[in-house]
Amino acid sequence: MSSIFQLSERVQKLKKVLEDFVEFECIPAEKVHHHQLGKIGSADRWTVVPSVIEKLKTRAKSLGLWNLFLPSYYPESPGLTNLEYATLCEVMGRSHIAAEACNCSAPDTGNMEVFARYGTPEQKKKWLVPLMEGKIRSAFAMTEPAVASSDATNIQTEITREGNEYVINGRKWWISGAGDPRCAVYVVLGKNDPKNPNKHKQQSVIIVPADAKGVKIVRPMTIYGYDDAPHGHMEMIFDNVRVPAENMILGEGRGFEVIQGRLGPGRIHHCMRAIGAAERALEYHLLRATDQTRTTFGKVLAQHGKTSFDVAQSRMEIDQARLLVLRAAATIDEKGPKAAMNEIAMAKVIVPNITLAVIDRAIQAWGAAGVCQDLPLAYMYGTGRTLRIADGPDEVHTIQIAKVEFRRADALRAHHKKQAEVSEQYLAKL
Repeated sequence: MSSIFQLSERVQKLKKVLEDFVEFECIPAEKVHHHQLGKIGSADRWTVVPSVIEKLKTRAKSLGLWNLFLPSYYPESPGLTNLEYATLCEVMGRSHIAAEACNCSAPDTGNMEVFARYGTPEQKKKWLVPLMEGKIRSAFAMTEPAVASSDATNIQTEITREGNEYVINGRKWWISGAGDPRCAVYVVLGKNDPKNPNKHKQQSVIIVPADAKGVKIVRPMTIYGYDDAPHGHMEMIFDNVRVPAENMILGEGRGFEVIQGRLGPGRIHHCMRAIGAAERALEYHLLRATDQTRTTFGKVLAQHGKTSFDVAQSRMEIDQARLLVLRAAATIDEKGPKAAMNEIAMAKVIVPNITLAVIDRAIQAWGAAGVCQDLPLAYMYGTGRTLRIADGPDEVHTIQIAKVEFRRADALRAHHKKQAEVSEQYLAKL
């Protein structure tokens, strides 16, 4: 890593421990994890928690790899900066079960940050502590099927105050984690004040226990045929769900404040994990390209110009993407998530697209084997593709980037005017 982003000795040691854990324990356990879940489509997949993941969690705790993401404002935080944690995220991204094994997987990390930053002492005790201990899991319920949820002001789920309770009504979908039998709590975004003239003050975030009366799971959504059981991405209904008034987070009308605080750093986590997946895909590409037992037209793939170009392109793109994410993480550390919005947006657009390109090249090199269950590439592609939509689609972030650029126009116009005036005076003296 460049000295610009030099890691402390402590973090370097932690990274080495994590690398060994992921490479020699998590990746070998992936097939066991898949086998313990059973066949896709089986109802058992939504009731079984693979025992191998619980063993990996115990191992991660013993190695000091637990809750690495936890922000510094929480007393039990490991004290890592966003930049430091981003480098560890990349390592965890090499295996789809590593983040959960370290209690660092979405949506739990974002929800724990919400409880840690905005929760009352009672909310922290009831929900944050068991989440930190890995005893329960959680889900974040924002996206809805009836509206364009990329603009969160469209959210229509109703949160109505009735005495000492709030009543929640609405339909949500793509609620990741809601299928897990360990999911005990939902963090729900809805509207409590739809007539507020400030459209960003209409929403609130409220805590809903998963076993609350009126919570109904409709179906699991699949991603290119993958159901991600038992975690899942569920469509669900909140039908006159009643919760105590103290379940409101931060206060009525402060939903946007809460979700923006939740999503900023989380987008960096997703991006770094994606880079870890891209690195693993490139490794598969290299292995196939240099396999001496497989030749085409008398040459190994590496001897064909197209393969060399693809490998070089992947290497360059991964390193570019990594630097962009590290810059975003460093900006968050230095100036805060709000000031880093543009850097975060650029990373959120660039990284998933590059990751998909790298994985696609690896799949192409492997041919038919690349799209089947014998390799992790197809699953990596499917999950990677969702990142161009999750946490805000490419288009939303791209528009934001353009807006920031356009704000420079007036200053540039004034600069060019002054430049012309000075140049005219300069030329007159020649």
